[in-house]
Amino acid sequence: MKSPGCTPRISKSHEELLFPPTPCHAKTNVMFLKTHKTASSTVLNIMFRFAERYNLTVALPAGQLFHLGYPRTFMAHFVEGFETIGQNYNIMSNHLRFNPLEVKKVMAANTFYFSILRNPISLLESSYIYYKNNVPAFRLSKNVNEFLASPTKYYLPADYRENIYARNIMWFDFGYDNNAEDDTKYTQAVLEDIEQNFHLILIADYFDESMILLKHTLCWDLDDVVYFKLNSRSHNTVQTLSPESEEQIKTWCSLDWKLYLHFNQSFWRRIEETIGLEVLEKEVDQLRARQKELMETCLSEQEAVRKDHIRNRALLPFQSGAANILGYNLKQDLDKRTLRTCQKLVIPELQYTSYLYAVQHPHKRRKELGLPLLWASRQEETQPPVSN
Repeated sequence: MKSPGCTPRISKSHEELLFPPTPCHAKTNVMFLKTHKTASSTVLNIMFRFAERYNLTVALPAGQLFHLGYPRTFMAHFVEGFETIGQNYNIMSNHLRFNPLEVKKVMAANTFYFSILRNPISLLESSYIYYKNNVPAFRLSKNVNEFLASPTKYYLPADYRENIYARNIMWFDFGYDNNAEDDTKYTQAVLEDIEQNFHLILIADYFDESMILLKHTLCWDLDDVVYFKLNSRSHNTVQTLSPESEEQIKTWCSLDWKLYLHFNQSFWRRIEETIGLEVLEKEVDQLRARQKELMETCLSEQEAVRKDHIRNRALLPFQSGAANILGYNLKQDLDKRTLRTCQKLVIPELQYTSYLYAVQHPHKRRKELGLPLLWASRQEETQPPVSN
């Protein structure tokens, strides 16, 4: 396994400049709880690229699936090869419903645990569009505002499993009952439980700031957290929430609302205590400049395009519900090294999972999804074409 480079933390005072801090070492055992509709597909791409860059082993779903048993509570045997590989996995980031005791059977004792949350107001609207055809509570209503005007009319207890995306989905992903009564003692106990299980909770609404905090906390490089936004949808599929609907979400998804408020507060406190707002702003600018540089290098349109404009069908993201999931077109005639870097930035989640599965379990190689795209250049150097 290649050893990740060490990056000194940025000093915040004149005294620290005179006495440089000890270099930190990149963490390579990392578990990411991939929550739904929280920009988590973009984070998963970051995790997969890091795993490939340093030849790390990823805990992938068994049986050539794309999730680790979801929505069932996670069990160790949901991971491909767990019976033989045991605890020797470095990265875990596919969808699962968190179960700490079982996850610890798969991941090393020194594993870093993190996740990401999103404001439940925008999250529920996004979920409504994305899962419109699959969730009974959404399917039976004409639009998101009609659903929120009377959610209990559409959200039936008998459809519990099918309706998980319609109420407190983040609470559910963390392993808790998304229909639980919002009791102060109970919610406080859950928040404390999550703080015990996770070292860091990021906020999707401040994604660039989250990536800088992640970079510092894991001691990764800028190129480890640079990204192209994945699994986003076209603006014309966004439904405008009424003020009444926004307020209703805070009540209907009150568990998620409390979860978000609590960790949004701790997120900014963590930044102030570690990086500082001045350094954060500077590094966010650096991240965006690097992203722009890579977009100019890789993309023919310099931005994401609608599904019907994606030329290479191997780069077509999974389409769901009433959403039009955007993707990317790469420039023609890129050299092999640059092409490989660009491919990894834009490859959709399902194709990347399929590809990594084939790499780690070649005797069970998938027949579908994205293998021709990356497999031919498997042995090429994976470092980005332009240095930090």
